[in-house]
Amino acid sequence: MRAFAGLPLPDAALIALERVQEELTAGRPVPAENMHLTLAFLDDQPEQMLQALHQELAGIRAPVLSLRFQELEVFGGRQPRVLAAAVQKTPELSRLRDRVRSACQAAGIGLARERFRPHVTLVRFPRHLQPGQLEKIAGFLQAAAGFRLQAEAGCFALYQSTLAPEGARYDVLAEYPLEG
Repeated sequence: MRAFAGLPLPDAALIALERVQEELTAGRPVPAENMHLTLAFLDDQPEQMLQALHQELAGIRAPVLSLRFQELEVFGGRQPRVLAAAVQKTPELSRLRDRVRSACQAAGIGLARERFRPHVTLVRFPRHLQPGQLEKIAGFLQAAAGFRLQAEAGCFALYQSTLAPEGARYDVLAEYPLEG
């Protein structure tokens, strides 16, 4: 089963991020129900490994997180792949990510080593942009330069990711509360 651990977003943040999506007329918006901040991508795992991981994740104690969205950015270099809302990497967020990754290791799930760039993907761009779309994206980023948003994450979750031609679908397998 393809899976990942992440932070679901509160409704107020989802509404604000949907407003951002409406301003950009290029690419395919990520549905609000799929918006999240990834803590660990697990790839394909057998159910027994995910059960073991569930037990490890249930033991994590961490405070409610204040998420500070600080800018919009495009990933992919000269050929943009996604538009994302960058989240400030705080010590509390980094500690939670480290604990989740440690839980994965304790459950026997090996993870790729990767730099942590906390973000929420908002729009996916096609492999080949239509003429004028690159300019639209650049203009949008310039107009949205002052983007800021604050939200609280009250839990993290283990998700199943199902790939389909129309896009991925994410289903919550389990939620783990963050304590105030």
